[in-house]
Amino acid sequence: MPTFSFDAQVTAALFDKTGAVFALGDGSVRFENGAHSAVHDGAVLCAVVHPSGEGIVTGGDDGKVVWSREGESVVLATSKGQWIDAIAASAESGLIAFSAGRTLSVIDSKDVAFRRDFQHERTVSGVAFDPKGRRIATSTYGGAWLWYARIEQQQPVKLPWAGSHLMVGFSPDGAFVVTAMQDNQMHGWRLKDQKNMRMGGYPSKIKSFAFLAKGQLLATAGAQGVVLWPFIGANGPMGREATEIGFDESTLIAQVAAAPAHGRLAAGLEDGRVWWADPAGQGLDFIKKDKGAPIVALAMSSGAARVAWADEDGQAGVVSL
Repeated sequence: MPTFSFDAQVTAALFDKTGAVFALGDGSVRFENGAHSAVHDGAVLCAVVHPSGEGIVTGGDDGKVVWSREGESVVLATSKGQWIDAIAASAESGLIAFSAGRTLSVIDSKDVAFRRDFQHERTVSGVAFDPKGRRIATSTYGGAWLWYARIEQQQPVKLPWAGSHLMVGFSPDGAFVVTAMQDNQMHGWRLKDQKNMRMGGYPSKIKSFAFLAKGQLLATAGAQGVVLWPFIGANGPMGREATEIGFDESTLIAQVAAAPAHGRLAAGLEDGRVWWADPAGQGLDFIKKDKGAPIVALAMSSGAARVAWADEDGQAGVVSL
């Protein structure tokens, strides 16, 4: 198991085509093979795999959006005087979306001249593409907004729900949008009729969620075990009970990671341990048994064969399952 000791906190762990990539609070990007590049004047705040699968795209508190590959980094966009708060990318459409303050911006990895900017009433905290990369959901205070990625003049579809929404995602079939909220709950909407779906009962804030098993399960952090919401059929989790795996009353789940097409799930704990499981199977396996600083970044490779983790103190590792 390759392990790393970085001298800055890890903002994100990801897998591109070459292997694990870590984005750091000192503005650098580190590759599993040891290559690294200093890409931001300040911290990396968010990161996503480039639509091509080669390297990662990071947003920093210097207002830059940068594509980093081994030995090369290119500034793709800037937002003067603002932090890049959230970022998303679509392999299907080749588009990259990012937020700075109240603005959602969309650029095209294949067309440097293309850019769209969409304004919100409040700060945009999260960004996600639908499965085809044509629509974008944003999370903001008071709910989620839906935009068509390429259309210049448009009115967004607003999905209202009172409170502060911190992160957003689409289900892999594109039928649902889900958010993690400031007040210790998940929320969702069925897009065909905008029906609300409440997913509550959490003891703490949900810092991470992921779909797995071809979208049939939504895994979330924020409880003593990983909470699994069933997304089977047209109603999603409505009228169904959540299940919990890996329950441990002495700690909380800080991060979850999965590969949407596969059934495997990884969890990073507030006490520094990391485990993986197949919810359809039996039991779970610890891939990091030693307790330590809280896990702050976690990723699973697209084939669900490898997991990358990092803790608050800059310790990190990559494990083959």
